[in-house]
Amino acid sequence: GLSADLTEDVKANVQFWYATAWDGALSGNSLNKYQDEIHLAEANVVLSNLFDCFELTLGRQFYGDEDSMTMYFGPKSGYMAAIAAQPLSLEAAKLTYADDFKSVTLLAGKTADDLALTTKYNIYGADIRMNLTDTMKAQVYGYALKDETNAPEYHGFYGAKLAYMPEAFGFSVEAARGHQGNRLVKEGKDTPYFVKLDASLNMDAFTPRAAFLYQKGLVSEFGAYAPGLVTGKYLTPLGNTSDVIDNARIFNVGVDYKWNKMVFALDGFAFQDRTAKAAATLEADLTATYQHNESVELFAGIGYAKLGGDLKDQFDAKDATVYQLGTTIRF
Repeated sequence: GLSADLTEDVKANVQFWYATAWDGALSGNSLNKYQDEIHLAEANVVLSNLFDCFELTLGRQFYGDEDSMTMYFGPKSGYMAAIAAQPLSLEAAKLTYADDFKSVTLLAGKTADDLALTTKYNIYGADIRMNLTDTMKAQVYGYALKDETNAPEYHGFYGAKLAYMPEAFGFSVEAARGHQGNRLVKEGKDTPYFVKLDASLNMDAFTPRAAFLYQKGLVSEFGAYAPGLVTGKYLTPLGNTSDVIDNARIFNVGVDYKWNKMVFALDGFAFQDRTAKAAATLEADLTATYQHNESVELFAGIGYAKLGGDLKDQFDAKDATVYQLGTTIRF
């Protein structure tokens, strides 16, 4: 990738991506074959201080937060990077206004044509974030998606998130509901929704954590939440291939331990369908991360799951184990 300041308050970004499994599938092929595996991930221009108060991004771009339940287009990092070798991008116009108290983002665009998506969407959205106090933050968002591949139908979602993060502990709650119909915003009879809770304690070297997700139906096909080294590996980047995530009740408890440049994390998960009619998948993960410097980290992890319900039937197995080694470089 390359970023460059073209003129004052005008910046250009270009980025390519290439990904392949080490399975020898491309061995012996010509250079042209490898060239076909190189794709354009970013190509945009950013205008800052537009009318002295706005920032405008035009072109192919990444969007959203990597841990978002609802909307993320971009590369994955860390343990879950194996899920999405191909970063999703948007062809869009994004307008942002920000000050110390709030930021308002308006988005209009479409999913990039060369993405591995069977359905193409036009996407319209708004995201408002507020710093209510030094320790409390709020977010309200809404998106409408128009299906350009099949019948011209709108669907989307809207939601809110509140986070309280004093020095001693952290707590957040997020809720969202879907809408679908032949109008821009219209809820059906069986509206999908989710509620997600996260909490943590800051105890010097130790940070105990807990999370809970309750979800009915698929609120968003562009969420980036994929918990667990084992169970998360079975979810696609769109997160909609099994009932584990789109009709789910998920419990997570864990603890982080910091020692010099190392962070060790131990997590336990219980994945079950929303109504608890099927047996739960139980998973335990142990991960270690070494922060070499501000931009480079090494990580290793092992996860074991006793499969139940949908996953047990899908893979015809009683248990599964995943090992991971990797490095993340940000620049």
